[in-house]
Order: sequence, then C-alpha cells, then structure tokens
Amino acid sequence: MAAKSGKILVVDDNAGIRKTMEILLPPHFSEVRTIPSPVTVVSTIENFHPDVILLDMNFNTETNTGNEGLYWTKELKKMFPDIEIVLFTAYADIQLAVEGMKRGAYDFIVKPWENSKLIETLTAARDKAIKSSHPTSCHPERSEGSMRSEGSTQMFWGTTPAMALIRKTVSKIAPTDATVLITGENGTGKDLMAKEIHYNSSRRARPFIAVDAGAIPETLFESELFGHVKGAFTDAHTDHAGKFEQADGGTLFLDEIGNIPLHLQAKLLRAIQSRNVVRVGGNEAKPVDIRLICATNMDLEALVREGRFREDLYYRLNTVHIALPPLRERKADILPLAEIFMRTFAEKYHRPLEGISPSAESLLTGQYWNGNIRELQNQIEKAVILSEGTSLRLEDFDRHPEPSCHPERSEESNPDEETLVKEAVRRAGGNISAAAKALGISRPTLYAKLKKYGL
Repeated sequence: MAAKSGKILVVDDNAGIRKTMEILLPPHFSEVRTIPSPVTVVSTIENFHPDVILLDMNFNTETNTGNEGLYWTKELKKMFPDIEIVLFTAYADIQLAVEGMKRGAYDFIVKPWENSKLIETLTAARDKAIKSSHPTSCHPERSEGSMRSEGSTQMFWGTTPAMALIRKTVSKIAPTDATVLITGENGTGKDLMAKEIHYNSSRRARPFIAVDAGAIPETLFESELFGHVKGAFTDAHTDHAGKFEQADGGTLFLDEIGNIPLHLQAKLLRAIQSRNVVRVGGNEAKPVDIRLICATNMDLEALVREGRFREDLYYRLNTVHIALPPLRERKADILPLAEIFMRTFAEKYHRPLEGISPSAESLLTGQYWNGNIRELQNQIEKAVILSEGTSLRLEDFDRHPEPSCHPERSEESNPDEETLVKEAVRRAGGNISAAAKALGISRPTLYAKLKKYGL
C-alpha cells in the first residue's frame, strides 16, 4: 500500500456513512474529518485545509434532486479552487452527473459503493490536488503554452468533398481582409471556422473579438458595439471602448447576425462602410482597422425578400460566403470527431479510455444529429463521464433504450456491496425502511438488492 497522505473532509448527513468513512479512509489519508451538513463546511475547510471533499448531494430526506450538492460544488470551487470535490449520491442520474462535473467536481460515486472504486477515486483526486498545490518546474513554458492553446483553433476538416472544397477556399481568403459570411445550422462549427480564418491571417497576433449580435439588448446595441463616453447615460461612469475598437487591428466576429433588428442594421452598415465609430454621447469619429466575419443559421436572402434584412447590408457582408454542411452530410467524419471528443474529455474527466466499442460506433453513425457537431460533442461528454473500463460502450449513451449506466452489474455479485447491504439490514434489525435510509437508497432499490444477493 502506498504511503498515506493528504486530508479528506466527508460531508454527509448519514451518521452510518460518516462512521464507515472514519474506518475506511484513515489507511489512505493522513487525516479524515466528517461533518453532517454543508452549513459549517466553509469554516471547516478554513481550519482543516482538506485536499479532497467527499460531498453528499442531498441533505434533506424529503428530496433527492441533488440541487444542494450542485450548489455547494459550484460555491466551494469558486472559494477553494485547489480542493478537489467528489460527489456522493444515491441517484445515478446522467444529467446530474454531467452537471456536477461541469461545475467543477472531480468525479462522482454512487451509493452503495465499491470500496476499491471509492478509494481509487478519492486517492486520485487527492493526488491531483496535491500536485496542483505543489507544481514542479518541469514545464516552465506551461503558462504561455496554455494561452496559445486557448487562443488556437480546433477545426476538424475531415475527409468529405464538401469540407475539402471549403478548406481550399479558406486557404485562399484567410490571408486577405475580405469580409466573410458563414452560414449553417446550429452546431456546425461556425465559430470555429471564424477562428480558423483569423488564425491563418496576418492578423493572428491581434485580437479576435466574438460578439453574439442577436443577444445584445436593443438599448445597449450602440454602446456594446461602438462604445460610449463618460456621462452618456446613467450608468456610464467611465469611457468605454466598444467591440469595434476592441478588435482594432484584428478580427471582429459578429455571430447570429440575422437576429439584429432592422432599425439597428443601418447603424451597423454605416460603421462597416466607413470603418469609423462614434461612441454614444461623443462626437469624435474613431477609425477602426478590422477584418469582419459574420455568421448566421438564418436564410438572409429570404429575410431580404421579406423586408426583414437590409439588402445593402447583406451584400456588404457577403463578399465571401462559406456554407457549412450539417453533420448528417458528413457521415464519414462522425467517428473521427467522436474519437477527438473522447480523448479530450477522457483527459478532462480522468477516464482511461482508449476507444469506442463497435456497438457504440453503430449507434453514433446511425443518428440524425439534429444538433450537429455540438450535439455529438455533448453526447460524447456525457458518455465519458459515465464510462467504466477502457472503451465507450453502448450502455454509456443515454440515447440507448436501456438508460442504466452499468447494466452488466445486475448479473454479477459485488462482494463489497453485498456486505454493506447485509450489515445495514442487520443494524436496522430487519427494518427495510431504516436500512434503505442508512444506505441512502430507496426501499424498492433495497428490495431489488436483497433479491439479487438472496438475502
């Protein structure tokens, strides 16, 4: 056994579970502390300084939504980002697991648990926390490399003829300052295409400013895009540079351009034509040097015919038009994209994944993917979080008609679980309700486990 190290804090309202952890964890951690409620968790952390927190997701016997666990996960990661949190739940819900880990949890454990799996997960979280708090000097370039990584594109071209033609077009227009209009369904990667163009241009070292144009409230449109001067309106306490000025020398990416109200399109057209902006409340015209890229999932030509989009603005934006195909027209790219996403999320969520099973591959290639690449990415992320073993299986995807995360376990015994169930029933004097409560599971679930183990 490796030398024990690190501190762990267990937050669970079940006294039996806290007692079990006080027995189970000391051989693996230098210090173990348990508390029954998150009410005192902040003060306990400040005094105890744990490396890992094992956090129950429900502290009210009347509810099982996991909202308390999700709330505290987010709050604790904001206050103590170096502490790793492992969620403890009796409800292996896909959305709950995904949401918890997206809020910063290292992993999650389902009750009743396997001792070996619990120890493996908690010690891995501890090792990560200790490594993060004591970084080595082996990679002095890490900070700069991270910034490059965050700023770089992750465009996947694939092998389809349509994408090959688009790639050829991009190679020709990227070095120029031509205005580009990117169209395509939601999730096809219009934002990545815009970044690809920027990072292959002479402006790559300058800012890439992305704006969801359709999400800007009408009352703030001019201020957000063109800026304002101090005193221009009630909350204008200082001068503010708008997105056009922020992108000076670089690229301005206006996403969802089709959603801009008609009466504001004239102001946008004027700025694009003159390459000058006047801040709200000011009189000085400020020149801006930008490369403009716009994107939309709407049919702008149809909007022009309906009188909902200015024709002169449309032609100003449509110097070069790139239409991204939906994923259903890129069938050959589905599995390569899935592999890329799998590797990315396997690293993020600490899963030892090496591939995708043939049955899971058939599922992926047989889907319509109405949400395109973004939907595929989301499905792979969920599957990675819930995976066990070294490959993604059919059972890991919530599209499968059998939503159980680990169906194969119903056919085999788990010695740790069997012992835990038997001991809980013994301590409860045969009272099924009390035993289920001690285990953190429902009565029907406990009955199913009693039947499973012949108890």
